[in-house]
Formats: sequence, structure tokens, C-alpha cells
Amino acid sequence: MDMQKQPQRQPQTSPTQHPEGCLVVAIRIPVRIFVFLVVLPVRLLWDALAAVAGFLWRYLVVPVARFLWRYVLAPVGRAVAWLLHVLVVVPLSWLYRYLLTPLGHALVWLYARVLTPIGHAVLWLLTPVARAVAWVFEQLATALYWIARVLLVLPAVALWRWILTPVGHVLGIVLREIWEALGHAWRAAGHVARAVGRILGTLFRWIFLEPVRWLYRTVLTPVGHVVRDLVLRPAAQVARAVGRAVRQARADLRRALFGEPAPPVPVDRREPAGRDTRTLDG
Repeated sequence: MDMQKQPQRQPQTSPTQHPEGCLVVAIRIPVRIFVFLVVLPVRLLWDALAAVAGFLWRYLVVPVARFLWRYVLAPVGRAVAWLLHVLVVVPLSWLYRYLLTPLGHALVWLYARVLTPIGHAVLWLLTPVARAVAWVFEQLATALYWIARVLLVLPAVALWRWILTPVGHVLGIVLREIWEALGHAWRAAGHVARAVGRILGTLFRWIFLEPVRWLYRTVLTPVGHVVRDLVLRPAAQVARAVGRAVRQARADLRRALFGEPAPPVPVDRREPAGRDTRTLDG
């Protein structure tokens, strides 16, 4: 059996990507370098201002705004709404209901019963004249259309096609590269800003926090312990001993002046003392 020849399938060709032109490559690199140098200080300043603005917004603007809204704006708004309702809405409602509505009904009746018949009569009498005027206007419009097309449209099309379109294409390339350079520079400046922040944080920690922590741990804490053990505790003990001596001397002076205090007089509660408690039997 003869094999039927099947048509060979041609491989599908992927759409070729056109390489970027020399103009794009020549514009991209210097634009990105220049924009990065310009954007870097702006990004650093932006991050600093964003941090300060976030702090002020959280701890100053929001509490003040809540206070003003609750105690100033909300009461004033309610008062203004009440005044508008009383001075504007109520009079306008009365005017619409008792003046404009009857006047509108009267105008509708006048239009339907008087003006419409008069208009139909006038149109019936002026139809030939209107047709002539319409023909004149149509011819005039056609002439103006061709004049405007020759004097305005064709030069504008030529200007757009041969001048503005190439210039716009070049400007589009330049603006696109500037926009992409701004994006790249903004992201790179963000990385630089974060690195600068980490460096400044590390320097602050090693220059200020670590010496203070070392001073507190190595110097102040032992000195505090020495002061507590050698000065404060003996001083406290001396103060307690002096207090006890003063209280004792005051008690001795009181006994010397007024004698020993009288012992308390036992109160007879008619209850047996000690373990001989009274029961129900005796």
C-alpha cells in the first residue's frame, strides 16, 4: 500500500523582538545616572520627612483632629444643619408647594391650550419660506465645509503626519526613559536610604548606646552596690538604732515624769476563767 504523503507542518515562528534602537540606548544610561544623582537626596529627605510626618500624624494630628471633631466641628455642624433646615429647606419647600407647583400647572395649561395651536398655525403658514431658508443654509454649510477642509484640515493633517508625529515619537522615547530612570533611581535611592539608616543606627548604637550600657553595667552598677553596702545600709541601720534610742529615751522620760502606767482593770464578764468554761449542765 502506498503511503499517502501528509503535508509537512511548518514550525510556528515566534514573533521576533525588535532590538532597541541606538537612540534608546544612547538616552537611557546618561538619563538614569543623572536622575539617580538627583533623586538620591530627594529620597533621603522624603524618608526622613515621612518618618517625622508619621510620628506627628499619630501622636499630634489624630488626637487633635478627634478632639476638634468631637467638641467643635460636630456641634457646629449640627447647629449649621439645623439653621439650614429652618432658614433654607423649610422656606424652599413652602415656595415649591404653594407657588411653583401652581405656577407650573398654569404654564403647562397655557402651553397645551394656547401656545401649541398658535405654533401649529404659524408652521402651516411659513412652510415654503422655511424650505427655502433651509436650502440656502445647506448650500452655505457645504461651501463652508469645503473651505474649512482645504484651509484647515489638510494642513493640520500634514502637520500632524510629517512633523508632530516624529517629534512626538522622539519625545515619547525621552519621556519614557526619564520615567523608567525615575523609577529605577527611586528604588535604588530607597536601598541607599535603608543602608544609610542602618549605618546611622549602628553608629548611634556603638557611639552612644553601647558606651552608656557599658558605663551602667561596668561602673554605675558596682558603684551603686558599693554605695548601697557601705553607705546606705549602715546609714539605715544607724538611723534605725537612733530611732530606737530616741523612742526608748522618750519612754524613760515619760515614766520618770508620770510614773508607770496603771495596769488595765480586768472586766468581770461573769465567765469562768481558764479552761473551766460554763456548759449547759452547770
